[in-house]
Amino acid sequence: MEELIRKANTLVEALPYIRAFFDRIVVIKYGGAAMENDALKASFAKDVTLLRFIGLRPVIVHGGGPQIGQLLARLGKQSEFVDGVRITDEETMDVVEMVLGGQINAEIVALVGDAGGQAIGLTGKDAGGFLRVRRLLGPGGRDLGRVGTPERVDVSLIRTLTKEGFIPVVAPVGVDADGHTYNVNADTAAGAIAEALAAEKLILLTDVEGVLGDDKRLIQQMSAGDVRRAITDGTVKGGMIPKLECAVQALERGVTAAHVIDGRVPHALLLEIFTDGGVGTKLVRSKG
Repeated sequence: MEELIRKANTLVEALPYIRAFFDRIVVIKYGGAAMENDALKASFAKDVTLLRFIGLRPVIVHGGGPQIGQLLARLGKQSEFVDGVRITDEETMDVVEMVLGGQINAEIVALVGDAGGQAIGLTGKDAGGFLRVRRLLGPGGRDLGRVGTPERVDVSLIRTLTKEGFIPVVAPVGVDADGHTYNVNADTAAGAIAEALAAEKLILLTDVEGVLGDDKRLIQQMSAGDVRRAITDGTVKGGMIPKLECAVQALERGVTAAHVIDGRVPHALLLEIFTDGGVGTKLVRSKG
C-alpha cells in the first residue's frame, strides 16, 4: 500500500507541470549513452511516447557521431576533427547521410512505434530543405568540407506533424541554397529548430549529470548571465561550452527554458520535466 501511495503522490506532483506544459512543444536533443544502450533506448522511446499521450508535443533531434565514426573506420577511413567538428568530405558526407538519415533515424522511429507512439523520420532535406544552412568554417577560416550551420529553419511541417499527434524525429542533415547537403552538429540543429518553433523547452541529453560547479556539485539552475560567467572564469570547460552556448542562444531567441540532463539515468526526461527538483541543470533567461 505504501508503494502505491508513493506512486500516487508522484502523479499528483506531476499534475501542475502536465497542466502548464499541455500542448507545448518540447525539443529533445537525443545522443550519447542513451543512444547506445538498448535498455536506455527503449526507456527513452517510452518516455517520449508518454509525453505525447499526456498532451505535450515532443520533437526529437538526434546525433550519431560515434556510429558515423564506427562505419568510417570499417570502411578504412580515419576521422579528423577540428575543435570537436568532424571534417566532412564528399565520401564522409555519404556515410553521414546513410547513418543519420537512414540507420539511426529509422531505429528511433521503430522504437517509438514499439512504445505505442507514432513517429515520422525527417532530415533537413525534406519539405524543400526545411533546414537551410551555410558552410561553417573552422579556426582561421579553415575549410571543414560539408559542415554546415543553420541559417533558416522552416518548421511548418514539424508544426503540422505535432498537431496531428506525430512525433517528428529529425536527423541533422541540412541543405544549402544550391541543394548541397551538409553535416550539422545535433545540438546546434536542435537549438535552431527550438528557436524557430518558439519551444517551451530545449532539452539536451548528455553523458554527465548536468552543469557542475567548482565543487563538482550539480548546479540546478543558471541564468544566461550565469552561463557566460561560468564559461569566462573556467568553471565550464570542454564539450559543455558549445552545448551551453547553443542553449543560451535558444533562450535569447524565444525558447522558454533549456535543460542539460544525464541521458544515462532511466526516465531522466520525465524526472526533469515533471518533478519539483528535476535531475539536471535548468537554464533560464534571467532569474526571477
